Amino acid sequence: MSGGSHNYLCYKDTGELFAAQKDLDDMTTSLITAGAEDAGKETYEILVIIKQATNRVDVLRRRLEGVWHAMEWWDSCDISEESFREELAKYRGR
Repeated sequence: MSGGSHNYLCYKDTGELFAAQKDLDDMTTSLITAGAEDAGKETYEILVIIKQATNRVDVLRRRLEGVWHAMEWWDSCDISEESFREELAKYRGR
């Protein structure tokens, strides 16, 4: 039987790891169970960093959502510059 027990985690690039949190968790468990605690702990550290980064990005994304929407609509000529500026002022807290 070929590999793939962890969805080929070894071939994923950094961006793909963000979508592979279950695989990272499973790999952590497998490594620790196999007596590779050091590699398991480091794998778990990647998982923790991804969760922290995901949470931080989500906070920023929610703050920027309105201004991103307004910019997209203004660039598409669906709203006026004035409407964009109003949304930008909201974002800036004015």
